[in-house]
Amino acid sequence: MLEENKLEENVIQEDVQPVPETIMQEEPQPVQEPVVQKKPKKERKLLKSALGGLVFGLCAGVVFLGIAFIGQKTFLKDKDDREVVLETTATVDENEVSAMDEPEAAPSNTIAQITQNCMPSVVAITTKNIDEIRSFFGMQQYESEGAGSGIIVGKNDTELLVATNNHVVTGAKEVSVCFNDSEDAVVTAQVKGSDASKDLAIVAIPIDDISDEILSTIKVAVIGDSSKVQVGDQVVAIGNALGFGQSVTTGIISALDREVEIDDLDVKLFQTDAAINPGNSGGALLNMKGELIGINSAKFASELVEGMGYAIPISTAQPILDNLMNRETRELAGDEAGFLGVSVQDVSEDATEHYGIPKGAYVESTEEGGGAANAGIKQGDIITKFDGISITGATDLSGMIAYYKKGEQVEVTYMRSDNGVYQENTVTVTLTDSKQAKESKKEADRETEEDRGGQEIPEEEYPGEQYPGEGYEMPDMDEMEEFFRYFFEN
Repeated sequence: MLEENKLEENVIQEDVQPVPETIMQEEPQPVQEPVVQKKPKKERKLLKSALGGLVFGLCAGVVFLGIAFIGQKTFLKDKDDREVVLETTATVDENEVSAMDEPEAAPSNTIAQITQNCMPSVVAITTKNIDEIRSFFGMQQYESEGAGSGIIVGKNDTELLVATNNHVVTGAKEVSVCFNDSEDAVVTAQVKGSDASKDLAIVAIPIDDISDEILSTIKVAVIGDSSKVQVGDQVVAIGNALGFGQSVTTGIISALDREVEIDDLDVKLFQTDAAINPGNSGGALLNMKGELIGINSAKFASELVEGMGYAIPISTAQPILDNLMNRETRELAGDEAGFLGVSVQDVSEDATEHYGIPKGAYVESTEEGGGAANAGIKQGDIITKFDGISITGATDLSGMIAYYKKGEQVEVTYMRSDNGVYQENTVTVTLTDSKQAKESKKEADRETEEDRGGQEIPEEEYPGEQYPGEGYEMPDMDEMEEFFRYFFEN
């Protein structure tokens, strides 16, 4: 046993040899590699063979997977079944943004960088409307165009989803979206849903209508946290100002939680001195990390002031936009449009402020046999929601109904006064045929005239401009008519 231990000690001593002095005297090398004993040639050949086999196997596997992937894309997948993955706008990490006590460490994003990064998520929106104007020759229709902006906020399996302001698209007969500020990148869109009380809307564009070239250049905006915004924070606004194309303005947050009483808007706003002009509505308000913190609205612009723009905080807008994005996308019903069977007017600001009358569409009259009358809606009721979407006036209601077909059942919410106290009611209304309703009214008027032996309908039963009697003159406005004109018109 002692001899074996001595042999082991001799082996260990032989393995650990002192470094020769000649090596110590050599000039130092840039990188000192550890001395590795060479393995026998036989072991090296086996190692090379094993490594070669491993590399060959990996290469063969990669080539096989590549061929299978290309084959699947080329031969097994339908051309129209595209799996679209959109890039999102980049943001600066919070750790990269300097604190107030470290002024030397500035944020890495400049305004130019934010513009370059976030511009692909902002689009221009163009609308076509049909306006009815009363003239000496009766009601005349005119086509008009509007311009606004939008922000790409998401997509589903079939649609690209763009957020904008309700007033940009309300009542529009046609909606077009322009990507990348290019006339060659214009696509037809549909209004998916809107909320007039918050001035928000979602526009949907079929992905199949968007080319691969456009899809490769657009981005989805990154949503920020507007609750963390402070007065004095620097911001960047991007939008289709005056309809001339995308432009950029910058400024600071001037104030928080501004309540601006205009056009029935029920939301607290950011105030900024970044220029927000007509056409900027629906555009992006971004922080210096490139995150979306607000949706701009030029609805509150005034020629009397400068440096006062407004934006809807994204934390307020996001729950509403999420709800609108999940709605069914509808096309204008056209000749198939349903008929609610009501004549409505707007409720004025004075009526709301002084008499507590709710905002909505005031029911001036109902059509006998119409959907509203059949559901129990009466004159004097105020319609506040249609299919779950807030209604702030007659235009909102007529714009909504245009997307629903006859025979559809829709939930309608209205307020009814009970001794001066308004109670909310919700009923299910079956929309009737608008053409049939008009024909029925004409037939009823004709029968009424025949019952009178062909005599003209008395003025009190056929009031206003529609009275067909010869030599008829417009009556003076009596007190009741004056009351309704004052409180229930724009």
